[in-house]
Amino acid sequence: MTDARMICTCEGTMTLAPETLGAEGRPATQLCRAQLDHFRAALGDFARITVACTQEAPLFSEVAQDAGYDGTLRFANIRETAGWSDEGAKAAPKMAALLAMAEIEASPFEVVTLESNGVALILGRDATALEVARDLADHLDITVLLLPGSDVVPPRQTTWPVMQGRIGAARGHLGAFELTVNAFAAPAPSSRARLEFGPGRDGAVSRADLVIDLTGNPALFHTTRPGYLRADPRDRGAVARLVAEAAQMVGTFDKPKFIDFTPGLCAHSRNTLTGCTRCLDLCPTGAITPAGDSVMIDPAICAGCGQCAAACPTGAAAYALPVVVNIAQRLRRGLQAWFAAGARTAPVILFHDEGHGAPLIDAMARFGRGLPAHVIPVPVNEPSQVGPEIMAAALAWGAGGVRVLAKDRPAHPLDGLAATLTLMGAVCSASGLAADACALVQTDDPDALEAALWHPAPAARPARSGFLPPEDKRGLLTLAMAELNRTAPAPASRIALPAGAPFGTVHLDTDACTLCLSCVGACPASALGDMPDKPSLRFSESACVQCGICEATCPEQAITIEPRIDFAAWSQPRRILKEEEPFCCTSCGKPFGTGSSIRRVMERLEGHWMFSGPEGESRRRLLTMCDDCRTREVVMAGFDPHDSGQTGPR
Repeated sequence: MTDARMICTCEGTMTLAPETLGAEGRPATQLCRAQLDHFRAALGDFARITVACTQEAPLFSEVAQDAGYDGTLRFANIRETAGWSDEGAKAAPKMAALLAMAEIEASPFEVVTLESNGVALILGRDATALEVARDLADHLDITVLLLPGSDVVPPRQTTWPVMQGRIGAARGHLGAFELTVNAFAAPAPSSRARLEFGPGRDGAVSRADLVIDLTGNPALFHTTRPGYLRADPRDRGAVARLVAEAAQMVGTFDKPKFIDFTPGLCAHSRNTLTGCTRCLDLCPTGAITPAGDSVMIDPAICAGCGQCAAACPTGAAAYALPVVVNIAQRLRRGLQAWFAAGARTAPVILFHDEGHGAPLIDAMARFGRGLPAHVIPVPVNEPSQVGPEIMAAALAWGAGGVRVLAKDRPAHPLDGLAATLTLMGAVCSASGLAADACALVQTDDPDALEAALWHPAPAARPARSGFLPPEDKRGLLTLAMAELNRTAPAPASRIALPAGAPFGTVHLDTDACTLCLSCVGACPASALGDMPDKPSLRFSESACVQCGICEATCPEQAITIEPRIDFAAWSQPRRILKEEEPFCCTSCGKPFGTGSSIRRVMERLEGHWMFSGPEGESRRRLLTMCDDCRTREVVMAGFDPHDSGQTGPR
């Protein structure tokens, strides 16, 4: 036996059903104190130990380190999330699910290193800027930039530069800010009652590691921009907190790299034609910018809201903290454990973050009714990182609903999450599930959260999927949607979706299409394809991400797109949109094009002076030849195809 679960009733405040403990469970009443020897003994017997306590995790980790334990130690909170509840006695399936999910190791992630040498630019409009500069002068290399017209008494001694200017443009992050300053001017040394500045010039450039904004004007950057500190100069408490924070902003700092980006999968643009802009439209921090055929995500600026990853239809942008398949694996393991514990109802999955959601859940457990026995909390880094692939997978594996808990006033808009919920509402309602099976709970009040969650448990559906989540995000998205529909009460064959959905079809005007296949070369998802031995246009509906590049590329305007899911089309091989026999060269018989394209060219040139009359017959005949024969005919005949004996129409 290599795995163990260390379970504790926390001095009898929780009721533990036998099925929660498992064959290897070791129940205790005070595992962290009187019965700590139970834990020490397990260290010598088991390679992997899951401790059902997070409050005393530092103690258990220290004991394991002192004992030289080289195995895997994991922690799960079953007290605030399950045992401390009005339905704690019925929470055995939920405890089993929580323990099972804790046994899935979190995926590793990269970090981004930012370096600050303490060069700070303080932007101000009054004496507060000078006061802050004085407080930080021993810690940072200070320059003060006052807004034009500021009424400030000159300092007795020029300890740091005090300049005038207005920010015209700003970019960068901690350690690498670059600001363009207009009306830039130095003060007159003879300034007496107030600082007097000479003539200003535009276009000056200031570089700094930190930007401290005390102007009270609209923010230069999103509040999450590393190295940008901002406070209302009238709020003395906020200014004091800013000073304390700024004083520590010297040295090397690591931040997570929240997004893994694969440019080759990006559907942003092809051949200078813009396609998908979902991530650009959603990013609140300005971390995403166009970069040719793809976009570029600056990891130093990215604040990790995850909306780009949730909305990305191809999987080019994927959340890394943790990767999406890791969340899917935890959900699958937890839901399997829920039903294996004998539950006859379906659980509701509650996604929440640690900084906001976990304290609300703790408050409910300590001062209210706690979480219902059928609500399984699943912590994530950001609620807005939860995309349709995770919601659909949870429902397919048997969840009765999904709830996403967010702040009442989040730091960034939740437009991406709103679009995801709209998409899931369309899919669920079309397949016989409740339209609000996936919903947002936006509150900072534990009582309001309690009211939103304390409803009867959903009934378990007869059918549940057991599919294994694939590694790629797009594969998980399509498979989860198909399995959700297959296990739903009323499976749909076709579902209409809102604009912007990551699925859809291509409609082709076959009369207008000449099979030039420019759309095939432009399609970033390879949803459109051809055949090497026969002129044809084929379409794989499950691969279409509705970027619209094919529609914009088609020279004949023969393509339109429609957001939808057609499960029958998904299960079929590539659909033939148009197919023709190849047009054969009238000289050598070699196929070199399509009849429709040759006819279209002939029709468009009909009546043109170069191709009319007997003189134009030879030129018209050239259009029906392959390149080799056309070249040979021109050389052997020795004529200029542009010379008709006339200079043009008269």
